[in-house]
Amino acid sequence: MRILAIDTALEVCAAAVLDAATGEMPAAESLDMARGHAEALMPLIARIMDAAHWEFAELDRIAVTVGPGSFTGLRVGIAAARGIALAADRPAVGLSTLSALAAPHVAARTQEIIITAINARNDNVYFQIFAPNGMTVVAPRLDQASNAVREAIAEPTLITGSGAAMLAAHWPSGLPRPRIDLRAAPEIGWVARLGAAAREENSSPKPLYLRRPDARPQDGGRLPRR
Repeated sequence: MRILAIDTALEVCAAAVLDAATGEMPAAESLDMARGHAEALMPLIARIMDAAHWEFAELDRIAVTVGPGSFTGLRVGIAAARGIALAADRPAVGLSTLSALAAPHVAARTQEIIITAINARNDNVYFQIFAPNGMTVVAPRLDQASNAVREAIAEPTLITGSGAAMLAAHWPSGLPRPRIDLRAAPEIGWVARLGAAAREENSSPKPLYLRRPDARPQDGGRLPRR
């Protein structure tokens, strides 16, 4: 199975191709960026496909991160994945950024409780808690960092993601400190591997926002209809 993986959910613009049958990843690229995903993504995908010497018709599946993350970034990646899937007549699958952050630690079999946390600003985090075998203990949610810690206290514990330091700052002083793996986004290779293992859905990937957009129409400012 040949996979094209795309991630624009957080502060990177990344793509990779994976041959799941051999485990080889012929090409991958990740650019650090908080903005500009829309302009950078398609040229990046073109470079990846050229470097791998693959045609879009040779793909078996497109995998894309669906959130939580930047509202604009998510829409860019999902739109690209849907468009390529439609043009190549191949399925597209959506993957959680929180699961992708946990994936390398589950694969390493560290026997730690794994907390994935993404900085959602104002001392809030998107987070999910996994057992060492990768099973979900606490489903994805948005909450204050202090509340997330109360859900998460266990040992041994590993916290990964851009919100890892925030959770560590709220960790009770009387307990063993968690291990921290601070990273801005998942490794694109793990997005590709999860994409190969994911179950195909009948519908296209949809954003996992976990909260409403900050910018919303103001009803009080609408002009009366005539």
